[in-house]
Amino acid sequence: MRSMKDFDADVIVIGLGAWGSSTLWRLAERGVRCIGIERYGINHAFGSSHGYSRLFRIACQEHPDLVPLARRSRDLWRELEDRSSEELLFETGLLTVGKPESDMVSGAIAAGEKFGVELEQFSAEEVRAKYPAYATVADDEVGIWDAAAGMLRPDAAVRSANEAAIAAGAQTFFDSKVTGVELVDGGVVVTTAGRIFAARQVIVTAGPWLGKLVPGLPVTPLRTPMQWFESRLGESDPSFEIDQFPAFMRRIENGVSLWGHGRAFGEPVKIGLGIDKGAFDPTDPDECDRGINPARDWTVLSRSIEQLFPGLDPVPSMSRPCMIAVTPDDQFLIGRPGNDPRLLIGGGCSGHGFKHATGIGELLAQMSLGEEPFMNADFVDPNRFDSASQLRKAS
Repeated sequence: MRSMKDFDADVIVIGLGAWGSSTLWRLAERGVRCIGIERYGINHAFGSSHGYSRLFRIACQEHPDLVPLARRSRDLWRELEDRSSEELLFETGLLTVGKPESDMVSGAIAAGEKFGVELEQFSAEEVRAKYPAYATVADDEVGIWDAAAGMLRPDAAVRSANEAAIAAGAQTFFDSKVTGVELVDGGVVVTTAGRIFAARQVIVTAGPWLGKLVPGLPVTPLRTPMQWFESRLGESDPSFEIDQFPAFMRRIENGVSLWGHGRAFGEPVKIGLGIDKGAFDPTDPDECDRGINPARDWTVLSRSIEQLFPGLDPVPSMSRPCMIAVTPDDQFLIGRPGNDPRLLIGGGCSGHGFKHATGIGELLAQMSLGEEPFMNADFVDPNRFDSASQLRKAS
């Protein structure tokens, strides 16, 4: 093997979906000599970063300390819009509905209170009056309105981040499957089918494939099909347009949660199940079933839609496969497993990671260069799990 003095780059980023392309962009903007490697092409439909839309929220109910990440991400999405001349983030607002003590409602309120996010609370009567599709909201439920939330266009976002990285000097290699990541004295060797690369550091942002490239991490890929629905009254029904049926999250008593938004970007109403326990099946990302099975893929969802949004046809008008990767506590894995200076990871999106992609790219770039992070990252440190903290000993 060649000498480790002969580096192809200072940093190699593996996986150029939302998180990886953003990381490559933020590194290249700093003048770092960096390479990005992606097993497929831009905007491929095999991972977690494709499609028409993703939700964006500021008051993140998953963890209060996600608020600084969401705010930094919002600023960087706007910067990326300026670079690309594409609209990426649409602040249409987001409505969280549930009982006051539910995790979604209480979590959003806690995040807002800790970081001064402006939220508006609606009674059940006010929700029903403002949004006709919410006629089934119970009297003991409330609505929390986050006006700065909304939606992102994922395909345009990933494309724009990759283009910005290339314009800033990054090298990219698409359709290049990584077959090996070897941590060696002084750096890392990354092997693909066509070439071997050497660098001082590697950042692995491979989505559902993260655990295959960095074995031993507490991350599980899930098959998570996406579904779209139409009004029973057809496209002439205004109650499911985005202005009357905005982006939302809704907790149901039986442990099921829903998220989605009204008609936007030329697509029908999009609604999905939350990643509550047992909602989706684990999968091998290389063997993921990309077919659609009604009994498996939307029975629970359709039953919930019939109950909560009776104005919608509960049978999807469109269905597409997707994957995410989850961790035991549904928080991300961002940092150095075992504190190894040669390796950084960004993964475990847990179904709420796309909105934060640009901020996560900034955070990973800061970590790789030893800069002061813009946020508290302890709650996403992979070493909070014993399996991750032991990886350096095993390498």
